[in-house]
Amino acid sequence: MTELRKRGGGRGGGDPDTAENISDKEAESEDRLGLQGDAEGECDADTKTDTPDVPVSTADTDNTPECLNKALEGLPPRWKNYWIRGLLSICMISGFFLIIYMGPITLIFVVMCVQIKCFHEIITIGYRVYHSYELPWFRTLSWYFLICVNYFFYGETVADYFGALVRREEPLQFLARYHRFISFTLYLAGFCMFVLSLVKKHYRLQFYMFAWTHVTLLIVVTQSHLVIQNLFEGMIWFIVPISIVICNDIMAYLFGFFFGRTPLIKLSPKKTWEGFIGGYFGTVVFGFMLSYLLSQFQYFVCPVEFNSETNRFTVVCEPSDLFVMQEYTLPAVLQNTLRWKTVNLYPFQIHSIFLSSFASLIGPFGGFFASGFKRAFKIKDFASTIPGHGGIMDRFDCQYLMATFTHVYLASFVRGPNPSKVLQQLLMLQPEQQLNIFNTLHSHLQERGLLPSAAVQAE
Repeated sequence: MTELRKRGGGRGGGDPDTAENISDKEAESEDRLGLQGDAEGECDADTKTDTPDVPVSTADTDNTPECLNKALEGLPPRWKNYWIRGLLSICMISGFFLIIYMGPITLIFVVMCVQIKCFHEIITIGYRVYHSYELPWFRTLSWYFLICVNYFFYGETVADYFGALVRREEPLQFLARYHRFISFTLYLAGFCMFVLSLVKKHYRLQFYMFAWTHVTLLIVVTQSHLVIQNLFEGMIWFIVPISIVICNDIMAYLFGFFFGRTPLIKLSPKKTWEGFIGGYFGTVVFGFMLSYLLSQFQYFVCPVEFNSETNRFTVVCEPSDLFVMQEYTLPAVLQNTLRWKTVNLYPFQIHSIFLSSFASLIGPFGGFFASGFKRAFKIKDFASTIPGHGGIMDRFDCQYLMATFTHVYLASFVRGPNPSKVLQQLLMLQPEQQLNIFNTLHSHLQERGLLPSAAVQAE
């Protein structure tokens, strides 16, 4: 490290930009990061050359409250961890119920806080590598890009769902009109700052860190925005996906703890096939029952809309067919087995089966991805925020993948055009444009026979 800094600070000698020198410096930077090529047969070896030289983080320290340690000190480590995880899980689930009770605004605020914390945990790992070279601006630019991306996404949300508020406030009209141009300008400023921060002999390393920041933004910020989009479709689309991922995590842990014998994947040695399969069936049953319960309440099934008169969110509507009890005829095989010909279900319960299946079969791969990332940097957890669980990112690695699937599922199989959003966009047009659309729509409805023609009206 000392030798690299001395060489990096040197100004004498031959031409520093020759192909040979650049190649040597880039190779040296890669070696320091542990990014040199590996032989195919060495992929499973966990040697120092396979991972960056990352300083030990606080994520690997035990931050369990002293009272818990004393209460559980006589237990074997396995059972001690079981009780710590269990008690903290109950506390987090209770907090989740409290946040739901506090309403949509609180949920949006919590999602944003979780997003920032997850971003901080991932960026901090990169910063420890980057800081060892004493290069400027990485952390500053990372947080600047986070602000830019959040400005873009939350600005889009305000324009889509707070149209009445935007029309009422002159400054917001200007920001909404030029929102994308302002967002792009802010990003360009950060891009130029990055270019100006480039330091000779460390170009490749800096571009690694630039990519690190952008991939983190893609994983964390983009998908947390989709969580909020799901929330506006109805709180049930927010609560059920998050709850079934939590349920799958708990069920897989319990089945694996008591019955686990067969390892599932090398990236997560503690994961077992018994936990994976048991978690699937437990999650499907839980999701089906939770969907039945929530589908009965307007508060959960109605889209979240902003009321310009009261300046508050409202969740009052006539529930769609998705949340109206319907009768279904069972297949002949099930009729003979259950001796039922029909069952009464909410259509959303059928959708919950697909959501639960994804959360159980594909969702865990988000956790496996995170496990591979942590193994690459030889850390146990992203942080030590939650005793027995690790960091916030350790709890939300599967949630982000689930949020994306829910958003895609909604757009592909459930959601149609949103009349409320269309109306808000129409009200933001100029009066001449609104009249033109009105006349076109009026003529179209007359042609379809939904409105009386002009001749009939004259009579």
